[in-house]
Amino acid sequence: MYDVTAIGNALVDSEYVLTDTQLQQTHLAKGAMTLASLAEQTQLLTEFKALGLTPSKQTGGGSAANAMFAFASLGGKAYYACRVGDDEAGSFYLADLNHAGVATAPTSVAQGGVTGSCVVAITPDGERTMQTYLGTSSDINTANINFEALNGSEWLYLEGYLAMSDALRPAINQIRQQASDHNTKIAVSFADPAVINFAKEGLLELLGDGVAVTFCNAEEASLFTGEQQITAASQALMAYCDLAVVTNGADDTIICERQADGELVTITVSTPTVPKVIDTNGAGDNYSGAFLYGLTQNYTLTQCGHLASAVAAKIVGQFGPRLTPIDYQDIAKRILAV
Repeated sequence: MYDVTAIGNALVDSEYVLTDTQLQQTHLAKGAMTLASLAEQTQLLTEFKALGLTPSKQTGGGSAANAMFAFASLGGKAYYACRVGDDEAGSFYLADLNHAGVATAPTSVAQGGVTGSCVVAITPDGERTMQTYLGTSSDINTANINFEALNGSEWLYLEGYLAMSDALRPAINQIRQQASDHNTKIAVSFADPAVINFAKEGLLELLGDGVAVTFCNAEEASLFTGEQQITAASQALMAYCDLAVVTNGADDTIICERQADGELVTITVSTPTVPKVIDTNGAGDNYSGAFLYGLTQNYTLTQCGHLASAVAAKIVGQFGPRLTPIDYQDIAKRILAV
């Protein structure tokens, strides 16, 4: 039925371009994601307004949703389970995904709920700093998950932010068991260093007794494993998965795979040079989505890495966490023609 079913938070992103000095005038920690209440989100927007800042772009967001947007735009069949409010933002959010070919369901809409939002602050170095109000997304539970779609999917994709969801955590074992019963492979994206710093126990629950693939960056791999060197960290991750994909910004990606005989094989995939990094928001999400698409098409790991790196490189050279569907397809044609 689907190549992948993903579960994640549904957030509408509002991006602000500001200086480091302006960022320091807020309470935000640069490069991190902070969860906030509605009052705290309102307060931050008031602070931005006082600084003369207005949003430069508004778009659908959420880590797993960004990954599925890339996945579907490349040609994959994706289903996204989430929870939005019955408000204008929720309607916009689902329509944006559907337009890219990502399937959703009426169970995603919570009557009377408020759709979550993410304020994304972009500094001149392209670093993204985020404050997230989960809204009704924080109450995502099994009622919002289409188990029929999951049962018919080759892959289940879980974003690390779910580790912070008190509502969904009790159902994680059920979801994992359902996937296991139907031979659905599981991929987990760590998503953000904050997940490891503040919800490592929940992340371990997502990983359970092991998954097929983990996606993370070098900082997240180091925080999770305690290994400072990226290759050592990627190998340490193999205690939790059969394939570990560890990105490292402008440097090479390390991919570690467990062979049938149990041997660990590590390969390195180069990262394209980006003339100017404008906005890193969504880069890791898009990398994961493109890489997973490659896996469903039986590309080699090196091909998967080159496709994912090219998509992420395009993302960081623009504002916003998503490309147009045509952009994704053009990148795939160019990479696979090499």
